[in-house]
Amino acid sequence: MATTFLRAGLLLALALLNGCDNPASQAEQPTVLEGKTMGTFWRVSAIALSPEKAKSLTQKIQAQLDADDQALSTWKPDSALMRFNHSASLAPWPVSADMADIVTIALRVGAHTQGAMDITVGPLVNLWGFGPDKQPNKVPDQAQIDAAKARTGLQHLKVINEAHQQYLQKDLSDLFVDLSTVGEGYAADHLARLMEHEGISRYLVSVGGALVSRGMNGQGHPWRVAIQKPTDQENAVQAVVDINGHGISTSGSYRNYYELDGKRISHVIDPQTGRPIDHNLVSVTVIAPTALEADAWDTGLMVLGTAKAQEVVRKEGLAVYMIMREGDKFTTWMSPQFSAFLVSEKN
Repeated sequence: MATTFLRAGLLLALALLNGCDNPASQAEQPTVLEGKTMGTFWRVSAIALSPEKAKSLTQKIQAQLDADDQALSTWKPDSALMRFNHSASLAPWPVSADMADIVTIALRVGAHTQGAMDITVGPLVNLWGFGPDKQPNKVPDQAQIDAAKARTGLQHLKVINEAHQQYLQKDLSDLFVDLSTVGEGYAADHLARLMEHEGISRYLVSVGGALVSRGMNGQGHPWRVAIQKPTDQENAVQAVVDINGHGISTSGSYRNYYELDGKRISHVIDPQTGRPIDHNLVSVTVIAPTALEADAWDTGLMVLGTAKAQEVVRKEGLAVYMIMREGDKFTTWMSPQFSAFLVSEKN
């Protein structure tokens, strides 16, 4: 559902910044659990877990994430989302409360980013080879792009909430909803809820590049997360933040791409042009009350580009950190709200 290497940089925090190798913190060593889901990796660091608890928790985590993937995947033809996509019906389509919540937040963020965060952009994602369809042999022509764009648009999708049932409804029979841009954030929040249900109050959970933390790490400090520099060096840290009690997510254009006709094709598609972005904004990190919100905002801001994204950030009061490419160098920008979470910055 997502791409394995799209947002791996935030995971540096789990290994490098939480004292896993510090002998002085042996009594409070975090237990680290990990696995695969949604085409990416999940990881949980938790304090004071017995081996028995860790084993049972791993099984519960995997089962929950497998269920999430079965609901949200665009790669599984029998997923709940794909059943909606494959249906030509324009009548209200019953969905789970979680699915309705995900789509509601996605539509709200889409509206506040002038449609830049568009979960109906699936036909364009597939056209450019980043969905279930194969990578194209040549750059799509304008007619192909226009045909795909005609099948997109947030105005064609709505959520209906009734007392005991939620529905999605579309007014285009071939509308294709793709929740991969927010799936990691939703799954991370879901993991956090599982931790609480299991009575675990000190944890850092991640799915891909979406993370949530609660409580303190092994040294009695807030969990820290590293934002990776936009390079191929796995351990190159750009900045470090304390996210205690918040969700964080990063969208980046510098890893998930391919070369076609001598051009670099980014996985980030601009719904307005129908083409991959080609501006100088290469990474957007957002801290929000939930990982789902952070995951939605980072995508929309990434599409908008630096200047337009900064306008939205200021208007909405978001905690955002951006990395821009300026020739062979990188520059950074952060909102005042983000600076409140900053521990240190390495340029």
